[in-house]
Amino acid sequence: MSGFRFRRRTAVAALLLAVACGGPAPSGRTVINWYTFPDDSGALQQAATNCSRGSHGRYVIDYHKLPRAADRQREQLVRRLAAHDPTLDILGLDVTWAPEFAEARWVLPWSGEVRQQAVQDTLPVSLRTGTWRGRLYAVPSNANTQLLWYRTDLVPKPPATWAQMLAMARRLAQRHKPHYVEIQGGRYEGLTIWFNTLVTSAGGSVLKPDASAPVLGAPVLTATRIMRELATSPAADPSLANQMEDQNRLAMENGTAAFELNWPYVYPAMKADNPSLFRRFKWAPYPRVFPGRPAHTTIGGNDLAVSASSPHPEAAFQAALCLRDRANQKMAAVRGGLPPTLRSLYSDPAVIAGFPFAHEVLSALESAGLRPQTPAYQNVSIAISHTLSPPAEIHPVSAVRRLRFQISDALHSRGLIP
Repeated sequence: MSGFRFRRRTAVAALLLAVACGGPAPSGRTVINWYTFPDDSGALQQAATNCSRGSHGRYVIDYHKLPRAADRQREQLVRRLAAHDPTLDILGLDVTWAPEFAEARWVLPWSGEVRQQAVQDTLPVSLRTGTWRGRLYAVPSNANTQLLWYRTDLVPKPPATWAQMLAMARRLAQRHKPHYVEIQGGRYEGLTIWFNTLVTSAGGSVLKPDASAPVLGAPVLTATRIMRELATSPAADPSLANQMEDQNRLAMENGTAAFELNWPYVYPAMKADNPSLFRRFKWAPYPRVFPGRPAHTTIGGNDLAVSASSPHPEAAFQAALCLRDRANQKMAAVRGGLPPTLRSLYSDPAVIAGFPFAHEVLSALESAGLRPQTPAYQNVSIAISHTLSPPAEIHPVSAVRRLRFQISDALHSRGLIP
């Protein structure tokens, strides 16, 4: 808005006031405010435009970009929802937030006809992310899962297990070739995801099914051993303890890595940023912990919920259905590399053409694991990432013992501030 000239400021201020208050736009249409993650591809803004036009005058969707970091997104939404802010209509929720938001009664459940429409063709694991105590509170707009990305000039055949990958990295290091395994080792949510994927792939879980207490045990011990082994091997990037997804992506694009565990957005990024290396940039399933036992990658993505404080809940539900419909999910997949939540799109020729790893993504999603589902997830994640940081200093036996106490405290909100 800062580009408007001074003489138009009064008119602009009036328009912004109308939009912020959730009231009718100058055209008489209801404004539906959609708050979600920032999308650089333009797909989400185009979806908002498409749905506004397709509403035939019932509503206009205003797309508001939240901060890039998930914790800052949550912080902004929580503060405004706790204040019963009526300018929030549709909320883009990280796939871990539904239990917390539902328990606080900040979002409305999906029921009746809108629920029936939302679940059609939707991947079951994606629906589980928005479900709490048997009720659907958020519908999936995009899914996400990590794959193994590698360079074919360094690794003709991708590794199937963690042990194979680390052995390949050691051999490349001995030959003075790029050999790092890029993964999220910083003290943040990415480290929790890495840990959770290893635990579920080893056959375990972090919490009991009712989320009342930690489970831990042998799978957690296996996970912490793998994390330490990578962090203390030649495969570790020197910046591992501070790395997030974009640092991993850039290291791969700059040619210092042989492997990368990351989300599919790295594919269009490599294509745009390093076309010559892009020709040797391929993908494979996430490495297994044990031979013969498939990996269970941690599902990511974004869900759509309707704020309990929205003055236009019926219009908001309809707008949310449109934002995540087939056409808009297809556009988000092709333009932005965001995996769809509708199963039928994984066989759509246009999606496959722009999203050539669709088969591997669908296979990973069908066996994906969830992060611990609990209203206290934020505290649980902090307990995990702080206990396991930095990965090179993990001592598996004592780490499991500390995790047991830290997660138990987190579930009861003792000693942690999210």
